[in-house]
Order: sequence, then C-alpha cells, then structure tokens
Amino acid sequence: MPAELGKPQRNCYTLPGFDFSYGLYIHSTDGGVPEAIGHWNTVKPRTALVQKMPRDFITMNCGALKAGYTTAREFNLYYKAKDIRCKDDEYSRFKRSPPKVPADFTYGITTRPCTPFFDLLQHKYKELWMEQQRALTAAQRLEKKKKDKVRETRTTVLRKHPLPAKEESFWHLPHLEKVGPHLSTFPDCDARKKVFSASH
Repeated sequence: MPAELGKPQRNCYTLPGFDFSYGLYIHSTDGGVPEAIGHWNTVKPRTALVQKMPRDFITMNCGALKAGYTTAREFNLYYKAKDIRCKDDEYSRFKRSPPKVPADFTYGITTRPCTPFFDLLQHKYKELWMEQQRALTAAQRLEKKKKDKVRETRTTVLRKHPLPAKEESFWHLPHLEKVGPHLSTFPDCDARKKVFSASH
C-alpha cells in the first residue's frame, strides 16, 4: 500500500470497532444486571461420601464364641451373616458426653509474663547468678573440707591432750609399813621437836 501524501507512514495496526470486547467472554457473568436478576447460578451441593467403617472383629469374635463356633469356616460364615462395623467417632461416648470442664478454663499455653526491664537495667539477674555461684562454691569447699578431715585416733587425741603423769610411789614391804623407830638419839621429845621445827 503506498504512503499517503503529506502524512507520516503508519507503523501500527488498526484497532477493532467500539463493540469489540477484549479478554475472555464468560457467558454466566457478562450478561449484566438482567443476567444477574433473571438467573440463579448456584453451586450444587456435593453428596457426602458415606465412609465405610472397618469391621469390628472384636465384637464379632465374641458373638461367634457365645454362639458356640470354634472353626475358622464357622467364623467366616458368622462374619458374612452378621457384618458388624466399627462405630463412627461422631457417636463415640466422648462426643456424646464430653468431660466437665470449669467455666473459666482456658485451652492452650499461658501468656509469657512481660520482661522486667527495670531488673535488666539494674543487672539484677547477674547479681542473682553471682550469689548462686558463691553459695555453690562455699558448699563445695565445705564438702571438700569434710572429706579431707582425717578421723582422729587414740594416738592423735593423746598427743593433743596427754594424760596427767602418775606420781611414783616406791614399793615397800608390807610388814615394814607401820613400824616405828627403834633408836631415838634425842635426849627428850622437846629437843626432837625443836630440831624438826628448825629444819622444816
């Protein structure tokens, strides 16, 4: 196509008319207000799938034993005749009669208490830790001292507290204990007392 006289050459495509709509045309929502008023586009409810519960072999075995069956073939026939299934949880005893809980009972974890910033600024936790360490060290020293303490024997006790020395008493013959003097060199008793008073 030759270029138009006195006009620049066009390098773009021609656009469609005003009745053209861009994008995907959806029949259910593009009808406007009449479409919304005149039609009820509802989602059909899905039929709930009935879950087939497993067999309750405990109940069936008890029933078969009460009926007098003993062999495996008789048990299988009893299973086919009386197909007992496990009960759903919705009909369980716990859901029918739930445990009594206090009115102010709260489920879950309790809220953590606020951080005491005043104690952090005062280094209170460091001081508490230091006190605990000092107490632990003192207890360890006391325990070590108890272990290191040597048990005293009679020898060590006698070394610290010796027994009083016994006064020596010379041995005398028993028939010479109460014997008076045979000789008296003093002229009389007064002279004897005078000599003893001067010496003592």
